Amino acid sequence: MTSLEIGLASFPVLLFLIFARIPIGLAMLLCGLAGTWIVTGTTLPILSKLKSETYTTFSDYSLSIVPLFLLMGQFASLGGMSRSLFKSAEKWLGHRRGGVAMSAVGACAGFGAICGSSLATAATMAQVALPELRRYGYSEALATGTLAAGGTLGILIPPSVVLVIYAILAEQNIAKLFLAAVVPGVLAAIGYMIAISIYVRLHPNEAGTREPAPYAERFRALIDVWPVLMVFFAVVGGIYLGWFTPTEGAAVGAAGTGLIAWANGGLTRQSMAEAILGTASASAMIFFIVLGASFYNSFLALSQLPQVTAAYIAGSGYSPWLVLTAILLLYLALGCVMDSLSMILLTIPIFYPIIIGLDFGLPKEELAIWFGILALIVVEVGLITPPVGMNLFVINSMAKSPISATYRGVIPFVISDIVRTAILTIFPAISLFLIRWMY
Repeated sequence: MTSLEIGLASFPVLLFLIFARIPIGLAMLLCGLAGTWIVTGTTLPILSKLKSETYTTFSDYSLSIVPLFLLMGQFASLGGMSRSLFKSAEKWLGHRRGGVAMSAVGACAGFGAICGSSLATAATMAQVALPELRRYGYSEALATGTLAAGGTLGILIPPSVVLVIYAILAEQNIAKLFLAAVVPGVLAAIGYMIAISIYVRLHPNEAGTREPAPYAERFRALIDVWPVLMVFFAVVGGIYLGWFTPTEGAAVGAAGTGLIAWANGGLTRQSMAEAILGTASASAMIFFIVLGASFYNSFLALSQLPQVTAAYIAGSGYSPWLVLTAILLLYLALGCVMDSLSMILLTIPIFYPIIIGLDFGLPKEELAIWFGILALIVVEVGLITPPVGMNLFVINSMAKSPISATYRGVIPFVISDIVRTAILTIFPAISLFLIRWMY
C-alpha cells in the first residue's frame, strides 16, 4: 500500500474505533501512531514525537482560553444566571402562543453567550425550563425538541470553544471569528422562534399559554439579568474596544461570573471545588482530543492525503460551490456520530486547504472566516439531527421521555437550520459585514 492509500484506510479504522466506544481522542491517537509507524516503517518518528508533542501542543497560549470559558460557564450555572434569563424571557414572551418555548430559546441564546458549550447549555437550560414547559401543557416532543435545538446556540453565539479551536487550526484571528458568529447566532435564535410559532399553529394542542405578566414584573425581571449583560458586554466589548485580548477577556469573564455567583450565594467552598473539578475534567477531555488530533493530523500530513486531495479538487474543474456543498453535507452526516470538537479537529486539516484553494470571490482571510462559520453551523445542526444527535440524547436522558417524541419535536428546528445554512452560504456578506465594518 502507498502512503496515500494508508491515509485513506485510516478513516474507516477510526470510525470503527469510535463505534467500538473507544474515546475519540484515544482513537485518533492510536490511528496516528499506527499510521506513522506503517508509513515510515520505524518507531523513531513516533518516539521523537511522543517526547515533545504534549508540551508543544499545550504550551500554545491560545489554548488557555478554553478552560477559562469553561470555568465561566460553571460559575454562570452556580450564579443562577440560567434561571434569571429564562424567567425574564418568560415574563415578556410566555403569554404568546408557544411563548414559553420561545423563552427557552431566548434563555439558551443568553446563556450560550457566557457558556460556550452546546451540551452544557442544553443540560443547564433543561433543568430550568423543562418543568415550566410541562407545567404549561407543552408536549414532550415540543419541549425536548426546543431545548435540544436551543442548546446548539451555546457553540454558535460567542464565546465559543469550538470557534477557538478552529481559529488555532486555521491560524485565524479569534476576535474576528467571534464577531462573524454574532449575526448567524442571532439568526439561529430568531429562526427557532419562527419554527416554534409555525409548529404551535399547526399543532395547537401541543402548547399551552400562561397569563400575561404585568409590565412592572417584566421590567423587574429585566433588572435581574443585568449580571449576564454586564459579563457579556465586558468580555465582548472589552475585546473589540481593544482593552484586552480574547484570552484576557475570558479571564475577566470567569472572574466576573465568579463574583456574581458568590454574591448570589451560589459559590461556596464546596461548589467552588466542584466547579474547578468540572472545569478540569472538561478541559482534560478537550485537551486529550486535541492531542490525539495532533498525532492523527501529523500522520495524515505524512501520508500526503490533504495535499493530494486539495490539489486534485483544485485541478478537477469542479464548481467551488459544489465542493462546498459536498463538504457541508459530509459535516451533517458526521454530526450524527461525532461531537463537534472532534469533527473540527479531524476534518479541518483536510477540508481547509481544499476550500482555501478554490475561488469564491473572497479574500483568503474572509474565506477562512466564512468557511469556519459555515462549518460551525453545520456541526451544530449535526448535534440535533436524528437518529444520533448528541443533544437529543442529553435532553432525552434528563426528560426521561420516549426518544421518538424528541426526534419528532426537533424536525422543525432542523428545517430552520438548513434554511439558515443555505442563506448564509449564498450570501457570505451576512457573516462578514460586521468584520468589514469594524476592521
